[in-house]
Amino acid sequence: MKKTTLLNSHLSALVASLGHTDEITLADAGLPIPAGVERIDLAVCPGLPGLEDTLAALLTELQLDAVLLAEKIESTSPELHRRLLEQVAGAAETQGREIAVSYVTHEQFKRRNGHSRAVVRTGECTPYANIILRAGVPF
Repeated sequence: MKKTTLLNSHLSALVASLGHTDEITLADAGLPIPAGVERIDLAVCPGLPGLEDTLAALLTELQLDAVLLAEKIESTSPELHRRLLEQVAGAAETQGREIAVSYVTHEQFKRRNGHSRAVVRTGECTPYANIILRAGVPF
């Protein structure tokens, strides 16, 4: 049995399969998932699991290069936005390198979501609680 934090076999296999610049979308319960993109559905009920907990678990195994958020998260869900940026900053400190943070419109985010290796659907029900993670390399 694994002894790291990330126990979900689908998420662990996804992280292990990523190459540099591959992307994963962590989605709230309502984000549309395009046909043809792998769906890893973790949602159990509203709020479970949350986006932040899912991100924290992924960051124990994922080398992160950059993140992408919808612009509306800043004004619509400012507390979640602040906490996500704190998580990203913590990951940057742990990795010893900067993680770029970018913003696009929600419509652009939904289109970009279609290029992800997988979309991880959480039970998060906070508006615009979605983040695209771009894999880096640990060397």
